[in-house]
Amino acid sequence: MTSIERFLKAVRFEDVDRPPVWMMRQAGRTLPEYRSLREKHSFWELCRTPELAAEVTLQPLNRFQLDAAVIFSDILVVPAALGMKVSFSPRLEISPAISDFEGIERLNVDDICQRLDYVAAVVKRVFKDTNGKTAVLGFSGAPFTLSSYMIEGGSSRHFIKVREMMYGDTSNFMTLQEKLTHVISEYLILQAEASATAVQLFDTWAGGLSPRDFETFVQPFVQQIIQTVKKKTDIPIIYYVNGIGSHLSSAASSGADVLGVDWRISLSEVRRRLGERAVVQGNLDPAVLFAPQEEIRRRVNDLLHETGGQGHIVNLGHGLIPETHLSGIETFIKSVIEWRK
Repeated sequence: MTSIERFLKAVRFEDVDRPPVWMMRQAGRTLPEYRSLREKHSFWELCRTPELAAEVTLQPLNRFQLDAAVIFSDILVVPAALGMKVSFSPRLEISPAISDFEGIERLNVDDICQRLDYVAAVVKRVFKDTNGKTAVLGFSGAPFTLSSYMIEGGSSRHFIKVREMMYGDTSNFMTLQEKLTHVISEYLILQAEASATAVQLFDTWAGGLSPRDFETFVQPFVQQIIQTVKKKTDIPIIYYVNGIGSHLSSAASSGADVLGVDWRISLSEVRRRLGERAVVQGNLDPAVLFAPQEEIRRRVNDLLHETGGQGHIVNLGHGLIPETHLSGIETFIKSVIEWRK
């Protein structure tokens, strides 16, 4: 069974020889070969040069027996394509931050796919380089998470400006969500048409909302994206919410094929609440990879015991921590590969 077959069978809750495995942020700072490239190229150079981005995408697959190659990119390529300035050094800064209708109007949605065609080129190159045998995953930030960065002008601990607009200038906040919904839909379709096996929507910051606010400001737009993409393509869509435990029903009602789950809720609890055939991705705490090998193996076995390895794409519950030891990653992946019911 090839990796792409294993991945797609898991998405459809079909029998697999073993569960597929990959890691969020598997391509990047954890690998010494990536750090070597970064000494020669800026982050944006790596993202926007298809040859380099494809090389970085494939680096973890050259080291580990992974079932999916997630393209090397960043969710902030979307604000950049909309005309915002995105800088990562010395800290994340996005300008000009959006605070009113004029800021929303300045966002240039025309020909958005042309300005993101370098991402499609990476997808095509990785698909070709893996001979169509490995799942190639594209992704985008979801509207709420992207708008959080765009309104704050960077990262934030409490996202106060986002909440101020959400509660005090709701009309403009919703206008921004609608604009991003359109752009993200087109972006995911672009990746699907470039031969992506599946795409993932990242909602890193939506989990901190109340259930009421999630249902009002998040779920309708994610659902609309999924419906729009599904009208054009049958590509599987993974929806990851960091802190999904408070929003399981709403997230599931979005229509996503797979729910990405963080480590704060067990997969057995997810299935107890959503049904035994809920397809899940996750959800080992990334910090577990710092543990001794025997503990990593035990945690992986416990994780797979919860799902029986059915309808389960094994992953971490969040992105790989840059300082993670390569031996911990190797033990994690090997434990999944060697697991048997």
